[in-house]
Amino acid sequence: MTTKILAMKNSVFYGLKTLQSIHARNFSIGAQALGPVNLKGRSFLTLKDFSSDEIKHLLWVSSDLKHRIKHEKQYLPLLQGKSIAMIFEKRSTRTRMSTETGFSLLGGHPCFLTSQDIHLGVNESSTDTARVLSGLSDIVLARVNSHTTLEELVKDASIPIINGLSDLYHPIQILADFLTLQEHYGSLSGLTISWIGDGNNVLHSFMMTAAKLGVHLRVATPKGYDPDSSIIQEAQRLSKQHGTQFLLTSDPVEAARGSNVLVTDTWVSMGQEEEKKQRIKDFLGYQITMQTGSVAKPDWTFLHCLPRKQEEVDDQVFYSPRSLVFPEAENRKWTIMVN
Repeated sequence: MTTKILAMKNSVFYGLKTLQSIHARNFSIGAQALGPVNLKGRSFLTLKDFSSDEIKHLLWVSSDLKHRIKHEKQYLPLLQGKSIAMIFEKRSTRTRMSTETGFSLLGGHPCFLTSQDIHLGVNESSTDTARVLSGLSDIVLARVNSHTTLEELVKDASIPIINGLSDLYHPIQILADFLTLQEHYGSLSGLTISWIGDGNNVLHSFMMTAAKLGVHLRVATPKGYDPDSSIIQEAQRLSKQHGTQFLLTSDPVEAARGSNVLVTDTWVSMGQEEEKKQRIKDFLGYQITMQTGSVAKPDWTFLHCLPRKQEEVDDQVFYSPRSLVFPEAENRKWTIMVN
């Protein structure tokens, strides 16, 4: 949010001191990414729209804000006098808490709007809602059922729109995931991530981001639960462009082999409750266990964006030292600040 609203207008604050601070904390960055990026006024619907340098920049600033606020106890009212409208068509613990606490820590005012407060396209058109909110707030975070809703808001809003989750992408989650891995491993380039689960919005965001950070991606989904075909094509193009490996398979063991990070997500998303019995049957053999990790690299870790069900990952993995799920959840707060 700081990058969208303030556009880094304080060049000293995010200049040499920041880079020195990040280097001191073993936050590996590439020489090409040290140049300036311009994120002023840009919406954040999908990481497909952001370059390697821009994504790295978002991660560096997230890390620096975390260090300054959490560890150095600095007060940074960078968003004082600013407000964010939070539209939630779907409930969420992490998205709501991270946005409200993150925006407040920077001095801003979050305004939470549920489906009972705002009816996109029902009582009021998305066009009118976008124009109204543009005059009442400085930025909008929308957690919606359909990605089309976000595109409609962007079309008519004069302020940035952030994707808090849609059926197609979940970009704010992926920034938190990569910040967590950067903190744990010290560097992202060369890591291998294995996704074992549904071909959903979280996976789509991984596919739009991994190659840009030099990360190899191995994906296992049951037949019939594949990622979107157009997103597969784009991921293959990105992998070729950035010289990374991209694998699609229906075999969880093949996907996990040689991996640094095992990742899964819910098998039954909100709105799919009627499919639960069939989905659990179709995902048989996809639970992540220590046996799954036995074919991964010795330093393998585990991620899950939560909430988690035991059929997706057993307790032995979920609560083990290999699990980074709770730092991952906390990092939603630090990464949402820069969206």
